[in-house]
Amino acid sequence: MKVLLTGGTGFLGKNVATALHAAGHELRLLARAGSNLSGLPAGAEIVRGDVTDADAMARAAAGCQAVMHMAALVKMWVPDRDVFDAVNVGGLRNALAAAGAAGARLVYTSSFIAVGPAGPEPADESRVHPGDRYRNDYERTKAQADTLAREAAAGGADVVILYPGVVYGPGDRTDGNLVVQMVADHLAGRFPGIVGPGDRVWSYAFVADVAAGHVAALERAAPGSRYFLAGENATMTALFAALAEVSGTPAPTRHIPYAAARALGYALYLWAELTGLPPKLTHEVVGVFREHWAYSSARAERELGYRPTPLREGLRRTVDWLRA
Repeated sequence: MKVLLTGGTGFLGKNVATALHAAGHELRLLARAGSNLSGLPAGAEIVRGDVTDADAMARAAAGCQAVMHMAALVKMWVPDRDVFDAVNVGGLRNALAAAGAAGARLVYTSSFIAVGPAGPEPADESRVHPGDRYRNDYERTKAQADTLAREAAAGGADVVILYPGVVYGPGDRTDGNLVVQMVADHLAGRFPGIVGPGDRVWSYAFVADVAAGHVAALERAAPGSRYFLAGENATMTALFAALAEVSGTPAPTRHIPYAAARALGYALYLWAELTGLPPKLTHEVVGVFREHWAYSSARAERELGYRPTPLREGLRRTVDWLRA
């Protein structure tokens, strides 16, 4: 089918574009001027525009049988916080309208953070964000967009919602590829240490698995379905232990207490507000590190054939790629 892909020039987006092309789908990408188009499948149609522009979205979606909306602002800080709302909430609203006008299915890439922290026991698709506390603007706007998508599906729109875990693996080293940047820093001796005791459980999803899950959801998911495309749930300590096994680089021994990390993050945040220079850490990000983000992909495994790569194997493939 002909698919409009937004966010297709990002880390996960390029992997999804490659998977869609391999599955025989015709690709049209909405991309802003200046976007990095390297690594995209040959023959993909490029339409210039922005997800915050409703008219551009409608023009790009015309003639498509599906809209795969992946575009999001994934950052810890930007000078104008309203941009989070414009991209993450307004962009989805425009995608819903464009898909509806085109009579197209909408596959929306949300995020694990949209349903909130789960605790050490994995959560499933029955969970929605309680809405009582947000650690940063990204979590707030992704949770609000999730509500918008679920309301559209409940109203009869052909909407499928996907929740990737903490995605990692080969690909562009953007803000959305946090784990690979952390791995690269550790291998190069630049990793400052683990924030907290390293006992928080997160769900690490290998990028190729998540991309394949997007194609399966596009082709087979029922309207209104929600799926976690997560991976192995592991603590930060376990992640670095697995990384040590596959890389030969000893795991970090330094732990940065939450209070110290928060104080540093707040100072860096204030400096960013003063200078306009992006910070390396914020107190809000430290709040994310304090939580468990563990999720179950059992439903996607049953209904979509989703197959998560074990963490150790995914890290081995990532390290091999980095070293190559």
